[in-house]
Amino acid sequence: MPGTSPAAPRVAALVGPYLSGKTTLMESLLYSCGAIDRRGNQKDKNTVGDASPEAKSHGMSVEISAATGTFLGETWHFLDCPGSVEFWNDTQSALMVADVAVIVCDPEIDRALTMAPLFHFLDEHEIPHMIFINKLDHTDVRVRDLMEALQGISSRKLVLREVPIRDGESISGYVDLISERAYKFKEGEQSDLISIPGDLEDREVEARQSLLESLADFDDGLLEQLLEDTVPEKQDIYSHMTKDLADDLIVPVFLGAAEHMNGVQRLMKALRHETPDPRKTRERLGGLSGDPLVQVFKTYHMPHTGKTSLARIWDGSVKDGMSLGPHKISGLFHMIGHTQNKIASAGIGDIVAMGRMDEVSTGDLLGAAGTVKGPDWPAPAQPIYSFAITPKKREDEVKLSAAIAKLADEDSSVTVEHNPDTNEMVLWGQGDIHLQVATERLANRYNVAVDTRQPLTPYKETIRRGTKQHARHKKQSGGHGQFGDVHIEIKPLPRGSGFQFTESITGGAVPRQYIPAVEAGIRDYMNKGPLGFPLVDFSVNLYDGQYHAVDSSDMAFKLAAIVGMKEAMPNCDPVLLEPICEVHIYVPNAFTAKVQGLISKRRGQILGFDAKEGWAGWDSVSAHMPQAELYDIIIELRSLTFGVGTYEWKFDHLAELTGRIADDVVASRQKAA
Repeated sequence: MPGTSPAAPRVAALVGPYLSGKTTLMESLLYSCGAIDRRGNQKDKNTVGDASPEAKSHGMSVEISAATGTFLGETWHFLDCPGSVEFWNDTQSALMVADVAVIVCDPEIDRALTMAPLFHFLDEHEIPHMIFINKLDHTDVRVRDLMEALQGISSRKLVLREVPIRDGESISGYVDLISERAYKFKEGEQSDLISIPGDLEDREVEARQSLLESLADFDDGLLEQLLEDTVPEKQDIYSHMTKDLADDLIVPVFLGAAEHMNGVQRLMKALRHETPDPRKTRERLGGLSGDPLVQVFKTYHMPHTGKTSLARIWDGSVKDGMSLGPHKISGLFHMIGHTQNKIASAGIGDIVAMGRMDEVSTGDLLGAAGTVKGPDWPAPAQPIYSFAITPKKREDEVKLSAAIAKLADEDSSVTVEHNPDTNEMVLWGQGDIHLQVATERLANRYNVAVDTRQPLTPYKETIRRGTKQHARHKKQSGGHGQFGDVHIEIKPLPRGSGFQFTESITGGAVPRQYIPAVEAGIRDYMNKGPLGFPLVDFSVNLYDGQYHAVDSSDMAFKLAAIVGMKEAMPNCDPVLLEPICEVHIYVPNAFTAKVQGLISKRRGQILGFDAKEGWAGWDSVSAHMPQAELYDIIIELRSLTFGVGTYEWKFDHLAELTGRIADDVVASRQKAA
């Protein structure tokens, strides 16, 4: 039997692709721990993991959901993580504080690729992880074929811990390869111990030998035993398994069907015996120490309870009412989904919710004196999808800004900007569902409903030839009149030059004090050129004019300059400019050809492709693409690549846009105006 497990509370993060069954597995684990009396299900929308209105609405996890339970006298914290790549920011945060990750996957070989980014993150951060192949109650997929597919995306050795017992097209149990015991599944209950079926004995011997050989790769003593045909003691095998998992050398693989409790108890026992102690996790993160030392990894803003900071205690203990520097804990809780269970104190390894620590952010490491330097926290991915938003009620404009600040505090991959070129408030995120959830939270949690639409592309315009223009503003209406007279010369400039204003006035034709007003008038006009877009890449020289000793003023010369620009610019061959972005698309190399087709279809220019650094079997495709074509490209890219493709972008240059597309853009803008 395995040795005694550490008594400190430990944390298991449940991760995996959308629809793999993570939330169902957490229900079953909590039921095994006695934390809940009955298991909820997603059909009835009563699971612990999907307690928020947004999760229920979309039928999926949209944020970290924490739950605490006790198994054989030991405290366990489970973190149910979103499966959608659009909520990857939360998943990363949960993994950073976990002692072990349980990767939940279904027996679909084609979907193995969807977990490549997850495996890469776990391997890169050396986070111990197991695999639970879920939904194995009815499948004709061979486990060895699925193992081969999963091994293709993992740099760590996968070690099968069980072989399935098949009963026709269904799997009715398993043989544990270390204990060499067979178990028959029972619906909703612990499995029954049975004899190993005769037709499975050879397969069991073969699989067990493979397991031992995998462990022997990391231990010379075990290798010698195998070479001498000595059968290792079961206790020694468990010890090797525990050590190699803690050192992130192997990935144990378990089988089951969480919906029916199949294999869940076995997984829970493996977690108990083999998950590293939180002190080991602390060492992995750089030897963190302090009394106390608390890592905030998730922030919630709830309608009735205010701000709540979900945190892991790395060292010392915390108590309700104590202060961590300037931050006072106003309420200390264990969580079961959105239910808060008040506690007085907590110690090393615990996950706690701390109330009303308004100045604390996700990723902060807190000690007795306040915020201290901790391990590098994963940066949120660059935003790649956006909505233009406006409050449904005009009086909610100020309220909207405060609500969005709270959204960003909860999820740093949500950002907002005011685009000065289009005068829109633009909400940025990781995809359509991500931003739908964000806007639903604005309405549900902060009572700020918004309208959304596709953001405008920040087109600009320029000119292709120059001209000279005389313009006069003259008005007489009793008393002082208005008089300003200017002669300007307009010329196009190379792309990227911006705007240049010069003057070559001689003889005081335009007094010096009025020249800045002429420039101000030109800049005012630049906001909307003859095509309806901001003007760039041209110069204006003021070379002559007239003034009146009484009627001239700054305003008169400013208006004269505007008149001159309005009359001159349509004669300068105006042309539309569209923003072109430098784009780097990252995909498994099996999809590189499809991505190149996608780029060409969206008017992109392929610059080349190369292997993605640090990612075996992945390519980085570089291109120049119109910003207008990037709006929903992530939706098509994910559709082409089983959801794993992504990209980064930045503005590169402006390019002339002519023909039918340009005509449509101009007509659309004029109609909107």
